Order: sequence, then structure tokens, then C-alpha cells
Amino acid sequence: METNIIEVKDWKWKKRFIDFPHDLFEGDPNYVPEIFLGQKDLLSEKSNPFFQHSKVQLFLALRNDKIVGRIAAIRNNKYIEFAGANAGFFGFFDVIEDYEVAKLLLDAACNWLRKEGLASVIGPANFSTNDTAGLLVEGFDSPPVIMMTYNKPYYADFVERYGFQKQMDLLAYHGTHATTNRKALELSQRIQERLVGKGITFRNPVMKKFKQELSEVRKVYKGAWDRNWGFVPPTDAEFDHMAEGLKMVIDPRFAIFAEHDGKLVGFALAVPDINTIAINIKRGRLFPFGIFKLLLQKSKIKSVRVILLGVLPEYRKLGIEGVFYANILSKGMELGHTHGEASWILDNNAMMKKGVENAGMKPYKRYRMYEKPLAG
Repeated sequence: METNIIEVKDWKWKKRFIDFPHDLFEGDPNYVPEIFLGQKDLLSEKSNPFFQHSKVQLFLALRNDKIVGRIAAIRNNKYIEFAGANAGFFGFFDVIEDYEVAKLLLDAACNWLRKEGLASVIGPANFSTNDTAGLLVEGFDSPPVIMMTYNKPYYADFVERYGFQKQMDLLAYHGTHATTNRKALELSQRIQERLVGKGITFRNPVMKKFKQELSEVRKVYKGAWDRNWGFVPPTDAEFDHMAEGLKMVIDPRFAIFAEHDGKLVGFALAVPDINTIAINIKRGRLFPFGIFKLLLQKSKIKSVRVILLGVLPEYRKLGIEGVFYANILSKGMELGHTHGEASWILDNNAMMKKGVENAGMKPYKRYRMYEKPLAG
């Protein structure tokens, strides 16, 4: 049967673009549907500040009017400017188990990026590493946690057959109440006491002062991650937009600030894994009944994801990172949590990997970022 690739031009097709994975993964016990309103907002040129500086083209693969695949071609001008790399991205890649369909989708994305004058393509990223990113290549036996990707095992074979090569692996670490290293927690407590003696204190954010706290976090976010692979600093509007999205799920007991004489020098954030609820929300629709599942079951969530943890360069190697992990783990045990995830951590970040492993967590999922030249 003939496969046609079409450009998504209007809301009717964008809605079908969002909904395709629900059909593709039907019956998969580990598939968690993305919340529809969140995906709608992400892809909206009016509400997502990403579109103020960059652009995206969505594509769908059709056979007899039935969708069999999707992909996005992304020109992120902020990444090009910050990284000094003439590279585009592909993302939102989902496809039936048919390499010929995958090839047509990848052709469409690469051709669009080539016309944009770009020299290589990186991915998958939806739209950048500030969003969900990476192709799952290990750890298919359990559902993804909040804001982590999921895909079929054959995706990696398809992108590699197309000519993509590994650029970087992103690791997810898992820990349980039983595996937590109690000695490491005790050591971190002593380190925290020593740091307090040097003027470095720790506290939780004040949610009533969210905007004020956010302005300080923004500075540290840009300063703590600017040397990381793949990082692109979000604009203030993008950062505020991301923060507003997270605000709905933030539990301030799992957000920790490190301050030196009142100046914020590092922060860590763990968020409740609402995927344990979202997995049962049909096609990601909160209305009319999904919202009740989310609200009524939120208090029953017994796991968190450490989603952000950063310290300004001049304050690293003092033990602040370990104190962050220890405080989050201790609070989780206090509240009766059974497990948690720290993700993602760059495979080449030896210091961060050592810190999370010392806390008793082990790598259990691996996500991969790929790159391919666009020449020819």
C-alpha cells in the first residue's frame, strides 16, 4: 500500500498528530498517554514561547487515510546560537513497525531541515533538552515516569539503519526504600551541618512567593547547566512557561534550595510521579472524568522523580549535591514512599553518577540521543 507524507497545517491534523500514539501503543501495559491539554499547549504557536524564536514542521504518514507514523522537524535558533552548531532536531517520532514508513518520515524531516540550511540533525527531542528527549534503548519492562519518553524497541533499529549514530546516552536511576544507603544519608547530614557552619544553608521554597523564588532559580538554572552537553538556555518566557506547568505538581517538601549568605547557589527539585495516575487516563483526556482521577489519587502517589539538580560551578565538590539527594530520600521515606527515579543524568557526568549511586540508586533505563550529517 502507498504511504503518503503530509505536512500538518491546521488544528484538525494537529489533533490527529497528538492522538496517534494512543492507537499505536494500544494494549501496551507500559504506555502512559500524554495529557492532551499539555501536548496541545506544547504544540501551540500562540501559547508556547519556543515559537517566538524558532520554528517546527510536523509531518504525518498516511495509508488509506490511516495514520501510520509522525515526526517533527525542528529549527531551534537558540540552540544554534548558544552551541555554535548548525544543527536541527527531529522529535515526536512514532511509527508502526515498518522501516519504509520510518524512512519516509525521516526523509521528510531531514529534507525540511536541509532546506533550512542546516548541516546535521540531532534527536529525538521534543523540542529541546529542556523538554522530553531521548530514545529509550534499555528498560522496556516498566512505564516511564513523569516527563520521560517511551517508545517501541524497534525505533532504535530504524534510526540507526537510516544512518544516525549515538551522540550521547541519558541515564535514569532507580532506588527503593530498601536500597537506600543509610550510611550515605548519615554522612550527608554531617556534611550539611559543616556547610551550615560555613554559611551555606538549606531550605524549601515558599510557594506564596513563587514568582520571586522563580527569578532566583532561573539564574542558577542557566549558570549550573550551561556547560552540559546539549544544554540550551531557555528564554525567560520559556522558563516561566515551564515553571507554570510544573507548579501544578510541585510538592515544596521535595524542592530544596542551597543558599550562601542568602544568595541561591543551587537547587534540587523532585516531583510526584503523576504517571502512576495518568497511565489510566484514557487518551490523555482530563475531561470529563480524568481530572477526578488526577485530583482524587494524587495524594496516593508513592514515588517521585528527581527532575532537576544543579549547583553553580564555584560551589561544586563541597557536598551540596549529596545533601540534596539525602534530603529528598529522607523525606520520601518519612512520607512512606516506596521508590523513586533520578533522571536524566548524562552518561559522561561521572560526578553526578557517583553521587546518585552513593545514595543507593542504580541505572535501570537508558535513553539515547542520535546525530546524523545532512550532507548529500
